[in-house]
Amino acid sequence: MNKYAFKIKFLGTCACDFSSKLNAEFKNSFDLDARRSSSMLINNTYLVDAGDHILDSLRIANKNAEDITDLFITHTHSDHFNCENIASIASEKSEPLHLYIREDAQIDDIANVDIIRMTPYKKYCVGNGLTVTALCANHDPETAPSHFLFERDGKSIFYGCDGAWLLCRTYNFLKGMELSLAVLDCTVGDYEGDWRMAEHNSIPMIRLMLPSLKNAKIINSETKICFSHIAPSLHKSHKDTELIAKELGAYVAYDGLDMEV
Repeated sequence: MNKYAFKIKFLGTCACDFSSKLNAEFKNSFDLDARRSSSMLINNTYLVDAGDHILDSLRIANKNAEDITDLFITHTHSDHFNCENIASIASEKSEPLHLYIREDAQIDDIANVDIIRMTPYKKYCVGNGLTVTALCANHDPETAPSHFLFERDGKSIFYGCDGAWLLCRTYNFLKGMELSLAVLDCTVGDYEGDWRMAEHNSIPMIRLMLPSLKNAKIINSETKICFSHIAPSLHKSHKDTELIAKELGAYVAYDGLDMEV
């Protein structure tokens, strides 16, 4: 058995407030504060979300589209689901790209893409020992939002970007799992009173969540906690946010970050 079940590359970590510098100063590089649309690559093969910037992110990270076999879409907002970019990825492949999305999502067919419509809370076998479960998320219901639970070789990843808190059924589903990695939405910074609390986490919300997640054995002292889906206009600088996260025992994801679990 390999030491690590998952090797992760964050290809984008932003909410929707994209910097104009992406088209100029950082056209060919990643930056800690000029973030691209949220996306994560697992084991160079499995891609989570393909939004507005995914082609640039893959290019900058020197990742080949033809190596991507499976794409997992959290929801259909354009910064997570861009049909033209997905079609471009699929066009690089000799075999169809497998696209996983919640069963009630409204999407059209895409050339060379096989769409797998997921029933929430049902486990799907992807291949190479990987399974994935779609968990309903607290976000715009018209976009059929999901968080994802990935499991392989006794390790588990919760990808919970673009959603606030945890819905009751999702919370109960995760109880006792003691995740290896929890990637949490952190759209909003370290202040209270933001109107987005019904769809996005803030740092004060995460402060409240973490002890409860520990008590429910969803996370433990070994779990890596990582903030992502960050709106730079609602946060201090990346370096300042890292200091806040460190107090909570967490990491702050950035474009190009590599992690292993």
